[in-house]
Amino acid sequence: MTNASAREIDTSRPHSARMYDYYLGGKDHFEVDRQAAEAVSKIFTGVFVAGRENRGFMHRATRVLAREHGIRQWLDIGTGIPTEPNLHQVAQSVVPEARVVYADNDPLVLKYAERLMRSTQQGRTAYVQADVNDPDTLLNSPEVAEILDFGQPVALSLNALLHFVTDEQDPYGIVDRLLSVLPSGSALAISHVTADFDPEPWAKVTAIYEEGGTPVQVRTRDEVARFFTGLDLLDPGIAVAYRWRPDPLTEEWSEDQAPTDAKVSLWTGVAIKP
Repeated sequence: MTNASAREIDTSRPHSARMYDYYLGGKDHFEVDRQAAEAVSKIFTGVFVAGRENRGFMHRATRVLAREHGIRQWLDIGTGIPTEPNLHQVAQSVVPEARVVYADNDPLVLKYAERLMRSTQQGRTAYVQADVNDPDTLLNSPEVAEILDFGQPVALSLNALLHFVTDEQDPYGIVDRLLSVLPSGSALAISHVTADFDPEPWAKVTAIYEEGGTPVQVRTRDEVARFFTGLDLLDPGIAVAYRWRPDPLTEEWSEDQAPTDAKVSLWTGVAIKP
């Protein structure tokens, strides 16, 4: 990590990636992140369940795309702080030759990027520090050009990212631009926070993130479905994270840890580009 990158890490305000690390039980966060995350957990008590189920969805979606749809390349934007198994580890457990480019705009993620480079010998991984709000710079980065072949299908993974892109930032236009360079047979996987099941806590949760400088916009099922316009949704369509192709052998959770729609509050979907 360069000194310039180190100086960019702002530990005076909470950051969404570091808060998510706390939700997942990680150790790569600061006191300010812990305080903000605990404040969220007091309002939205399901946040730890939601974090767990979001990871579970990512794992299952990655395996399905690799096994059933022949995907061998991934562009994962909004990677966050590495938490094993990372996407490339899941993909390469199915197809060792899988190639993955990770992208995030948090300098702290850059610090731990070497964790994302531990590829199989057959596959490749790379990390690019980039912002989803500037899709052209991201797509034209040397790392993307080196690792991904846009002549072959690519899975665009946007997990727990788009609720940090407000309507003023044109999230639908950003997704369309990213998909526009991907060939037929490519895929889009999204998880997105929603207030559909329990609207009450979300104004306060949003305020905590916005006080830290991170805008949040929760969206309805129909608004999330709009990201998949023109694509072929895989069964079961738009579903709450834990309901998207759950593993046959699911862990027995205690009552407070068992997922419900309200606790998870994440719409998910996976689709193929015709």
